[in-house]
Amino acid sequence: MQWNERPVVDTEAGSVRGTVEDGVAAFRGIPYAASPVGDRRFAAPAPHPAWPGVRDAGRPGPSVPQSPSRLEAVMGRRTPDWDEDGCLTLNVWTPALPAGASARGALPVLVWFHGGGFTSGSGGWDWYEGRNLAAAGGIVVVTANYRLGPLGFLHLPELGIDNLGVQDQASVLGWVRRNIAAFGGDPGSVTAGGQSAGAFSALHLAVSPVTGRHVHRVVAQSGPFGLAPQDPGEATAHARRYLGLLGLPGPCGSPGRAGGAGLLAALRAVPAGRLLAAYQQLSRDVSRPGGVAPPMYPVLGAFGVPVPWQRAVADGRLDGKQLLTGTTRDEMTAFFASDPRIRALTTDQARSLAAQEAHDGAVRYDRTAARLPATGNVTPGDVLTELVTELLFRDETLALAGHHAAAGNGTYVYEFAYSPADGPARLGATHCVELPFLFTTFDAYRGSPMLGRVTAEVRALGEAFSRAIAAFVATGRPGTGPWRPYVPGDPATVRHFGRHTR
Repeated sequence: MQWNERPVVDTEAGSVRGTVEDGVAAFRGIPYAASPVGDRRFAAPAPHPAWPGVRDAGRPGPSVPQSPSRLEAVMGRRTPDWDEDGCLTLNVWTPALPAGASARGALPVLVWFHGGGFTSGSGGWDWYEGRNLAAAGGIVVVTANYRLGPLGFLHLPELGIDNLGVQDQASVLGWVRRNIAAFGGDPGSVTAGGQSAGAFSALHLAVSPVTGRHVHRVVAQSGPFGLAPQDPGEATAHARRYLGLLGLPGPCGSPGRAGGAGLLAALRAVPAGRLLAAYQQLSRDVSRPGGVAPPMYPVLGAFGVPVPWQRAVADGRLDGKQLLTGTTRDEMTAFFASDPRIRALTTDQARSLAAQEAHDGAVRYDRTAARLPATGNVTPGDVLTELVTELLFRDETLALAGHHAAAGNGTYVYEFAYSPADGPARLGATHCVELPFLFTTFDAYRGSPMLGRVTAEVRALGEAFSRAIAAFVATGRPGTGPWRPYVPGDPATVRHFGRHTR
């Protein structure tokens, strides 16, 4: 290791040269697996070939192939930067490279997975720049890409295509275990974290028999824990429908048989852009008002997801790990506020959709309507938005936290209630709003409707939230402030960030 303005660190595949920014060393675009191109497309992640000399790690790698995010109206637009070749990379920020690789002084590690509905996102985007978070708690921060959409979650197990995006995430944890000590990190103190799809991933990684023993803490932000892993029957039906859109026949055997090998070869020959276009068409075809699940996401019974998280937690697979989890106040406005189908709902239609979401959905719809302010501005769509926020995010987050705390494990819960004074109507404290505060990357969100104008008060809130999360990664406790361990059923033990009006 060389500690200077362009520090060099040795990894298992070769040396990488990073940069130093404000006292934090950054290493971007480090391959953790071979490029998923050619015969490696639709295959399990494989080790990256060794490289000679020193590889420049001054810039992130490309994102994985993806279409524009459905949350652009909330978060802001990204310029497409995907390239299938070279996309399986990760990024490391460390405030203290080891002088002698001493494990005694090694720093706790946060491995954080981005959200995006298993359809979009990149750990290399400046939204998730880890420098400030690493400095806030004296921790090592790792972000990573993983395959998305059909390239990550097409379900054709007879061809060996099996939760490939989850396999990528497991490979990230494996790389961290083997390499992070060289960056000053402690492989014996790893927090799996993430937001939305990343929170869903972090929790399942923590309870998986494959990866759970390597995860010591969990940070789960806005986890859609009311969404079960995809049913294998639905995943198979969507896969066959997707193949039809590509003009390809359904599978008829294993990769070793002529039919299976032919289909696999045909899939590998399709241009990535065409794969994405067909997936967009599939998304439109299966979309329904009130539904938010993507057509393809982690499948129950496939790699890394043997059982739903509720079963794994009940079996004690999360015991002994500290948990920090929470939601934003108005999660579902990100999905529903600009959806004309939701805005046009009548009360009867909204109650019917609620009944499809839960066995007591219609009754809960009525309760939610009675609880919301009795003004002429509250629409049936607003009531449904609040109810689905509870069903998809809040209820199961509190159920997870309650079970974990009741079992004697360190558990902390938050609600993020910041909403911009100049933000769009009906948006409130929406899904993803806490992200610029976690990473204190406000400048990267210029023009983002969910953030609004960045004032000194906004920056102070970001520093408080970021320090609390970093302290949890470092110690298992979110600092020494007013954040108490969660007590099931006691709302006073939920820490509120931003304006709280309930």
